[in-house]
Amino acid sequence: MADAQPATSVIISASRRTDIPAFYMPWFVGRLRAGTVSYPNPFSGQIHQVSLRPQDVHSIVFWSKNYRPLLHYLDFLEEHGYRFVCHYTITGLPRVLEPRVPDWRVGVETLQALATRIGPERVLWRFDPIVFTDRLDAEFYAARFAALARALSGYTRRCYFSFATFYTKAQRRLAEAGVRYCDPPLEEKRALAHTLADIAADAGMTLYACCQPDLVDEVIRPAACVDADLLAELFPSPALHAPPRPTRAGCGCAVSRDVGVYDTCLHGCRYCYATRDDARALTCFQQHDPQAEMLSFSAATVFHPADE
Repeated sequence: MADAQPATSVIISASRRTDIPAFYMPWFVGRLRAGTVSYPNPFSGQIHQVSLRPQDVHSIVFWSKNYRPLLHYLDFLEEHGYRFVCHYTITGLPRVLEPRVPDWRVGVETLQALATRIGPERVLWRFDPIVFTDRLDAEFYAARFAALARALSGYTRRCYFSFATFYTKAQRRLAEAGVRYCDPPLEEKRALAHTLADIAADAGMTLYACCQPDLVDEVIRPAACVDADLLAELFPSPALHAPPRPTRAGCGCAVSRDVGVYDTCLHGCRYCYATRDDARALTCFQQHDPQAEMLSFSAATVFHPADE
């Protein structure tokens, strides 16, 4: 096991690879209590360990489509001195694309409760990804975004968006679900992005384009989802030293330690790059040990390039 214990406090990502707040909060809180966590490198399979002691963690970046389970642990996180922000994905897409994601109205209520507790600056809404199909066009997305922005106005200051990237596994899953998807031309994307930016501005939000540099301009900002500047502003002590570490072209993220594991999320989203099949994810969930050092029970979840 590689021990990469940092000399300075680190950013923990929990997680781009799975939905820890929705499905694995008991495990994660158990690791916080234990003070360490291990995770595999998804390409090499090497196991890494990182300290989760409050003095070694600058901040935690959570990612989820359902924060309701995390609400029960807010007292624990705050009492133990953990600083965190929450990326909350709410798109309101139909069940054919998001089979087991909570209804968007439930998501709105949960985001409102979360923001009321920790503040709107620490809750980052994601309208992501935008998937064009034979039934979902710019008009649909503009209307759904407007409804969500009205409901979330005052509860968040930022909205992150992107158009879907159709990795091989996502293409397969979409085809299996009978979804006829397409990648619209750049000008069509720009037109919709500007419509969303105007709606966001009216709701008191700034729009950020995630890994979409061709959409960045004077009103749409480049996203850094693990944003060292934001984290340092929100949590000025201890000092944060987190250089850029992009995960793919156009990414503005700072270096972090992602403690999640692929093939463990149960939401079943057809466009997802992090899950190969739902049966594998369900098996991982059913057999994971909440007391284990690492989330996944199986080495089969390790080698998982995002573009396979």
